[in-house]
Amino acid sequence: MTQKVVVLGAGYAGAGAVKAFEDEIEDGEAELTWISDRDYHLVLHEVHRVIRDPSVESKVAVPIDDIKSPDTNFVKGHVENVDVDERVVELDDDRTVDYDYLLVGLGSATAFYGIEGLEEFSLTLKSLDDAREIHEEIKAAAEDASRSEPAQVIVGGAGLSGIQAAGEIAEFRDKHRAPIDIKLVEGLDEVFPGNDPELQGALRKRLNIQDIEIMTGEFISQVDEETIYVGDETELDYDVFIWTGGITGQKEVAEAKVDKDERSNRIFAGSDFSTSDERVFAIGDSALIDQGNDNIAPPTAQAAWQAAEVAGENLARTVRGQPLKTWAHKDKGTLVSVGEMAVAHGVQGVPVQTFGGPGAKFLKKAVATRWIADISSAKRAVTAWDDM
Repeated sequence: MTQKVVVLGAGYAGAGAVKAFEDEIEDGEAELTWISDRDYHLVLHEVHRVIRDPSVESKVAVPIDDIKSPDTNFVKGHVENVDVDERVVELDDDRTVDYDYLLVGLGSATAFYGIEGLEEFSLTLKSLDDAREIHEEIKAAAEDASRSEPAQVIVGGAGLSGIQAAGEIAEFRDKHRAPIDIKLVEGLDEVFPGNDPELQGALRKRLNIQDIEIMTGEFISQVDEETIYVGDETELDYDVFIWTGGITGQKEVAEAKVDKDERSNRIFAGSDFSTSDERVFAIGDSALIDQGNDNIAPPTAQAAWQAAEVAGENLARTVRGQPLKTWAHKDKGTLVSVGEMAVAHGVQGVPVQTFGGPGAKFLKKAVATRWIADISSAKRAVTAWDDM
């Protein structure tokens, strides 16, 4: 009997696993169904480009039909629940999809940490719609502002998304000569928390060059429709507020009977992506993937790309009853854009530890376009180059 394999999610993990499974499986061995609530793959680590210029969305959104093989069945729909007892994926329009083996790659949601008003009054950056909305809100705020009373744009969280979003807002400001003040607010003591101090310093320098004010060391405690309260004493009035301060798992798997972190709904997975249910695998930001010594894989695009290749092959191995491969994340370096500029750190094969300039910008473009080429075509990657 042909095995039914289902992959959930069209992010880096889902799209990469689908491609790897298709490359590995032989005709007639399995029937693959790919489920996502959108009919394109979003190059999420470049979606901030849409904040400056919405026309870039055609470069960062790759249609599903340009990724999957004709034999793969694609179902557009929002996952509501996974019933592991009945081996059924339930969609929110009452459709169901049966599976023999399931890979959960639904990505992450934005974490709001129970901070009063944060979810209600902030914009997030997890989709094309989010990026478009940020663009429109900044454009409208700038039109209503003046040189004497510039629009106040605040980005909460100075991780990768926050830094890159702030950089694009600065490019929009400069391109349109818009009266905008930009503040980047981070509760911890440095930008890009938890990373190498040399990299943090280089990013701070680039942000300063872009005339982005940096506030670190105090957490946002409350938000209302006009004001952000930072720590015990600081109040920041704002016109546009973007929150990028953390991730959590998706609520769609909250009721699924697999072991997971009950606070975040991220599924516990072994280094072979197996879970507490022998027919369910998990990958990407949906999962807490064991890396040994109480470590888990980082929730990054780079880690998802690496993991997807092994996860897709493991799905094929499961269908055949073969032993599964294990995966260990290998850090190949960090690339962060700050508008038209970029900073590179720890890149394999490069003797300089941290650098900017044309070299860093080239590497940032190369990584993004290589991914687009890998999942679709070289032609699409070449077309996207100038906007990455």
